[in-house]
Amino acid sequence: MSHFAKIEAGIVTHVIVAEQDFIDTQSGQFVQTSYNTHRGKHTLGGTPLRGNYAGIGYVYDESLDVFYEPQPFIGWTLNTQTYAWEPPITYPNDGQMYVWDEPSTSWVEPS
Repeated sequence: MSHFAKIEAGIVTHVIVAEQDFIDTQSGQFVQTSYNTHRGKHTLGGTPLRGNYAGIGYVYDESLDVFYEPQPFIGWTLNTQTYAWEPPITYPNDGQMYVWDEPSTSWVEPS
């Protein structure tokens, strides 16, 4: 059995575990996804499949044939090696916790 994502208008609406024979009988677009693929890598050392494991609400980019999360903030850009969104400012590496503050486009300590 494999994992399949149902795609509607480029967005994942369901993720199911099924045999290919079952998928072949369904209407709509289903695309296989790998539970072990995250950020462009296969967690068990295999070949990654479609950038990330599909989640409900994820984008399926047919031209790139990859799944990725919706863009979290306007200024963030998609890294096309990892298929993960990156902020315009690197997360501080000082041992403190931060959250992204969109109005100031910066990392701030949570209140």
